[in-house]
Amino acid sequence: MPVGTQGTLKGITVDQLEGLGCQICLGNTYHLGMRPGPELIEKAKGLHGFMNWKRNLLTDSGGFQMVSLVELSEVTEEGVKFKSPYDGKEILLSPEKSISIQNSLGSDIMMQLDDVVSSTVRGPRVEEAMHRSIRWLDRCIAANKHPEKQNLFAIIQGGLDAELRKACLDEMTKRDVPGFAIGGLSGGEEKDDFWRMVTLSTDHLPREKPRYLMGVGYAVDLVVCVALGCDMFDCVFPTRTARFGSALVPWGSLQVKQKQYAKDFRPIDPDCHCPTCKRQVNEYPFIIQAGIGEGSSVFYF
Repeated sequence: MPVGTQGTLKGITVDQLEGLGCQICLGNTYHLGMRPGPELIEKAKGLHGFMNWKRNLLTDSGGFQMVSLVELSEVTEEGVKFKSPYDGKEILLSPEKSISIQNSLGSDIMMQLDDVVSSTVRGPRVEEAMHRSIRWLDRCIAANKHPEKQNLFAIIQGGLDAELRKACLDEMTKRDVPGFAIGGLSGGEEKDDFWRMVTLSTDHLPREKPRYLMGVGYAVDLVVCVALGCDMFDCVFPTRTARFGSALVPWGSLQVKQKQYAKDFRPIDPDCHCPTCKRQVNEYPFIIQAGIGEGSSVFYF
């Protein structure tokens, strides 16, 4: 699932995304809740109308910003207190507030607000976050105004501690939610630890419900984790890779910003039929040169 943090994928239009066969993409509750705000998006017929996107949408809870914006946040039982990176204003994101924003966004899949800690953290903070995530799940379930059309996923926490993760799995699978996410991983831990926790999670999650491994998008991880039983993934890797000037090709990664390609108007891959590689050089030389970063993201998908 490609990530459209603020209601759009960077470098990709909705028409291009549909043409690539994408069935679902992501929006960010924290950022969209700040700008332009849930009230305006609700007036635009939800995030689907705001984006003009007719397929599925998943919104995260805003909880990941506990890690990515840790210097701006404080966690209590009530919720997460943030300082807005836009104007410095203090905001409380509670489980109820997260669900209220997601109800306004109208996403097809919503994520519970969980207490997120980095996968490299050890000690009592990990256990505290795991138990709090369970309590917050119950508050999120109670707050969901549209359970018949917006699917609320639980998020399994517990860090790299097998006992804590198993305890979280035992509790959260008692709740009748439509799907489960495996959270708290892919944050810099060793691969062996990462795959061990994924295996533990998929071994105990119901097979009849979707299993979403959050924040994972590298090719090797996708292949291994599909084999381990995961169904859904999200990552900024595809579009970020393109914006940073790399094209993923059958023989590896092509660094299109290198000096040797500055005046090279040949297709990135002459055997490829994607929109970037199909363009005729004699018709669109400037477009190819100017759009190579954006085009390579199309090529990737």
